[in-house]
Order: sequence, then C-alpha cells, then structure tokens
Amino acid sequence: MAQYQITVNQELLHRLFLSDNKDSGVAALLESVLNQILQAQATEQLEAEPYERTEERKGYRNGTYPHKLTTRVGTLTLRIPRFRNGKFSTELFARYQRSEQALVLALMEMVINGVSTRKVSQITEELCGTEFSKSTVSELCKKLDPVVHGWNNRNLHDMRYPFILVDALVLKVREEGRVRARSVMIAIGVNTDGYREILGLMLGDSESESSWGEFFTWLKSRGLRGVDIIVSDNHGGLVKAVRSHFQGVTWQRCQTHFMRNILDVTPKSIQDELYPHLRAILDAPDVDTARVLLNQTLEAYENRAPKAMKVLEDGFDDATAILILPERYRRRLRTTNGVERLNEEIRRRERVIRIFPNRESVIRLVGALLMEFDDKWASGRKYLDMSEYLQWQESQRQARAFSKVTPIQ
Repeated sequence: MAQYQITVNQELLHRLFLSDNKDSGVAALLESVLNQILQAQATEQLEAEPYERTEERKGYRNGTYPHKLTTRVGTLTLRIPRFRNGKFSTELFARYQRSEQALVLALMEMVINGVSTRKVSQITEELCGTEFSKSTVSELCKKLDPVVHGWNNRNLHDMRYPFILVDALVLKVREEGRVRARSVMIAIGVNTDGYREILGLMLGDSESESSWGEFFTWLKSRGLRGVDIIVSDNHGGLVKAVRSHFQGVTWQRCQTHFMRNILDVTPKSIQDELYPHLRAILDAPDVDTARVLLNQTLEAYENRAPKAMKVLEDGFDDATAILILPERYRRRLRTTNGVERLNEEIRRRERVIRIFPNRESVIRLVGALLMEFDDKWASGRKYLDMSEYLQWQESQRQARAFSKVTPIQ
C-alpha cells in the first residue's frame, strides 16, 4: 500500500479542535488530505515533482479541475490533476461509481414496487441482501439525487460552446401504472478550450418540436452561449426546434444517418455500387467539389435509384454544411457518433432494468452515468485544438464587417 507524507496547517487544527462545528473541521482536514494525496499520486505517475527536471519524467501537469465528493462530513471540493499528454487515474473515490449506485437503486425500487422480474430480484438480493425497506431506498436516493441534480443544472455562463451535438434515446418508464415510451434528450458541447462537456439531459414525453424547444430553452437559461454549429439527425421536431431557438446557427445533418437514409431506399442490388460515390461526396475537400460529385451521381443513378437520389439531393446542403470549416474539424463534427456511444452505455444498463420504475430513476441513472463520462473528458486530452477555428472565425467576422462598408463615392 502506498504511503504519503501529509502536511496539516495550524488553521485546520484550530478548526478541528476549537471550532463549534466539528464536522466542518473534519471536512476541511479531509479535503486537504485528499488533495495532497491526489498531488502525490500525480507525482508518482509522472515520476517527477512540479517543475522538476529529470530524465525519468513521463509527462507534464496541465493544471487541475474541480470535482465534488459527497461524504458523511459534507461535500468536499477536490482538485483533480490534469496531464498534458495522457490521463491521470486514481482509485481514491468510493468503491461504487455513481452510475453503479443508481443502477442498484433502480433495481431496489422495482423490487419494492412489486414490478421486478425474477432476474432483477436475484441480482438485487445478491447486491443488497434480502431485507431493505422503502425508507432505506428513499434515504439512499436523497444522497445521490442532489449530486446529479446539481451537476445537471450547473451554470454554463463561464464558457462558450461553438459546437453542440444533440441526440435522444427512447426508454420505457412506468408511470401511473402504465408503461410509456419517454425520450432522454442529451446535449454535448465542445468549449473554446477544446474540451467536450455533457451539457445536460432532460426527459421528454416525445421527440416533438415542443420537447426539444423546452430542452433548448433550459440549456440557454443556464447560460449556453456562443453556439456556431449544431449536429443532429434529421428528426423533424428536432430540426424545427434548432431553427427556432438557434437562428443564424449552422445545422449539420449527421452524415451517418444521412447515408443510412439514402441506402434504405436504394435497391439492394446497387447499394454496394452506390456507396463509394456517396462517400466521395461527403469526403470532398470543399463544397464546390462536393456539388460536382453530387451532379455526377444524380445523373448516373436517377433512373436506377430515383428515391435515393431525391433523398441525396434534398439533404445535400445540410449534410455538407461542415465543409465550410477548416478541414481538421470536419471529422469530429460530421456525425453524432459521440452521443451515440453514450447511448450504447445507457442501453447496457437499460437491458438489466428493461422498464424504469419511475421518471426519477431515469434521471438518476442516466445522469450519474453521464457525470462519469464528463469527469473522464475533463481529465483527459482535449477533444479539439480550437486555435485554428478561433482564428478562422475572426477572419470570417472581419470579412463580413468589410463587406458591409459602403465605399465613398
């Protein structure tokens, strides 16, 4: 077991022994100790102290990011080290991750409400024992729910988010004695520092324009700003809400879904033949080249695959909107695959539960899982280097300003 040298300052000791609020003293002491351990672990992993010059060094620090840890003596603010190249790892936190706690709670709720399957009952008995009451589950939820709620409603004012990816996942939820399909709407943002963040999730009754509009209004009320491009699939309600709530913002249609939409109405006998032509259009170096390839493809296949060519022609502009950007940003922003990978992780847990016992359990489980991804992204490498984009954006702004100048006659 690793051993660490910890320094406790006089002020902490004063709070611990002389303060009327003993818990605050213990919390301050524990927070200090844990932060020192985190820094010591960073030194171990890099094999170098801060600013130390040594041949054994394996990397460099890149500051820290805050992480809230709820304990019996209060909520602690930990400063998690961030590395320039690589990822800091620690096993300092609780035995179970929040998402695992939320999954167990959902299973326990199903047992208490009498709607569990035999498989769920067996899993719950093995994890939790045979005896637990409704009040026990309620108390456990009270500890986890405020953490998820606080994260999901955090302030977004401090950053601008030029790129947003949105998607929804349909889950089954038990409400008023009936099983209903509900949509979990999720938004991922890429901030001006180049890091991905999960901006939030909301449970909607459907994927209607109204539901998406409520979701976008909520994000903006929390401070979402500086949006330039939104990436999503072509769901009618979603697209209408994007155009209504983000006027002037470029909408990029997910190319994966677009390709699927075209091939779904293409005769099977020519799907393999058509695919490379579609790929060439979407991979074109610029819009003009893409349009030339589009016209060639339309001419070659308009008689053999008329429905597919209509989908291609109608969706071309939205599917190639990303071509206005510098090339290095296109691959990451051409699809919603990043959100769909999150959806796959959610589906893994959903397969255990099948039907969520209530709406709160959805937010608890999905929110806890998304929090863990958010923590990983914050401590990992940058998703995009935004320097070239910010320079390009400024040049575009200056060009627009210049075009508005009226020459003196």
